[in-house]
Amino acid sequence: MSAGLLTLIVVGLAGVGFLLGWQTSVRATRGDVRRLHSLPKYHGQTVFLFTAVPALLAMALWLLVQPLIMDARVLSGLGEQASNDEAAVALILADVRRVAGGLDALERAGMSADELAQLRAQTTDMRALLGTVGVALGSDVAPQVFDAAKRYRADKHMSAWAMSGLVAILALVGLTAALRRIHQEFRARNVSETFVRWLLIGASLIAVLTTLGIVLSLVTETVHFFQLYPARDFFLSFTWNPQFRGGSELGIWPLLWGTLYVSFVALLFAIPVGLFAAIYLAEYASARLRSWAKPAIEILAGIPTIVYGLFALITVGPLLRDYFAQPMGLGESSSSVMTAGLVMGIMLIPFVSSLSDDIINSVPQSMRDGSYGLGATRSETIRQVVLPAALPGVVGAILLAASRAIGETMIVVMGAGAAAKMSLNPFEAMTTITVKIVSQLTGDTEFASPETLVAFGLGLALFVFTLGLNVLALYVVRKYREQYE
Repeated sequence: MSAGLLTLIVVGLAGVGFLLGWQTSVRATRGDVRRLHSLPKYHGQTVFLFTAVPALLAMALWLLVQPLIMDARVLSGLGEQASNDEAAVALILADVRRVAGGLDALERAGMSADELAQLRAQTTDMRALLGTVGVALGSDVAPQVFDAAKRYRADKHMSAWAMSGLVAILALVGLTAALRRIHQEFRARNVSETFVRWLLIGASLIAVLTTLGIVLSLVTETVHFFQLYPARDFFLSFTWNPQFRGGSELGIWPLLWGTLYVSFVALLFAIPVGLFAAIYLAEYASARLRSWAKPAIEILAGIPTIVYGLFALITVGPLLRDYFAQPMGLGESSSSVMTAGLVMGIMLIPFVSSLSDDIINSVPQSMRDGSYGLGATRSETIRQVVLPAALPGVVGAILLAASRAIGETMIVVMGAGAAAKMSLNPFEAMTTITVKIVSQLTGDTEFASPETLVAFGLGLALFVFTLGLNVLALYVVRKYREQYE
């Protein structure tokens, strides 16, 4: 049974438990619910939670542990073929999983296990056999791998049934135990609220543990990368020239320069436009104009970045090339830092304008009235009273936009090109760290090579840089924040 179907069954059973808990609590008082300590809905919630939560947690834990155990069983069955080479082991496991998937597809097509064994004994090209059901393999399948795939498939089916049985038992036990606890004095509301509180704590821990997992995975693979490639060359070299056959130069500086350059151009466009738009909407625009202008600006944040990339590739790039770069003798390509920067700046406008607008509106009206009472004009009040008071929030919005710009990929791929170099000419093609992370991890490359693992080093450097920006934004906001009544 699939995990999705099993989840629906558990939730449905929990829903039935909710109704049974409600009705049981009412029957316990012979229809007079005023005699209950807690309302009937809390009794129903308690039954629902005790039915669904333990069963779903057990299923989640099973799904996390199951692949590790099954991979270990596969490798133990292969014996000498399971070498200490991580890349070779990964390839073997991938082939085992694909062959097992192909066997499932053949069985769904109506072929029995005995027929599969006979057909495997008659053919020496398992790749062609599995290709009939869309399973692609790099080479023919060794007999040991085929046998491991059959064991893997059998273990997977047995594990699925065992998981279904365990989850069903836990759900039924939870349902029965919760129903048996219902009586007039049962504090169902306290139990339900305690359960929900722990669920909320667990949800918070998921976010924390996810962040910790991301950092640990980056650090682990980065350490592995620096064991294969000198850290000094990575941080001090000004050349980026990956060669998967050896002799690579993997200096971060050309990529860091491109990242900062494109982000600087984007912010140079987005900050004035976004801030002026926020000031106009907050201080000058009528309520009617503001009601449609602000949502119209915020639509820019909902446009997919691939659409911005196409806009940069088809419209902005050729326009800048034909009317600026070529006449000025600065370049011949439509892919450039200026192209990506301008389009990214358009994307960042709502990040600056919406947050700045909210911050400006949060400045108390009494401060404006006091300025007007002293004889200041509206523009003087905005410059000397409103903006200084809103400065921490505005700086936070700008740094948030900067973090968004540094992490952008699609616009840079389609607008700035993929040339890793250091130049001051904004009409030349350059690239960023995020683009190279994608390019180094795509394609049929050996994962254990430094040319592939460098992506984790780049990712960790980018993480540290954006983390520094966020810490700076937090420091500025806390240092200059003012509290208003």
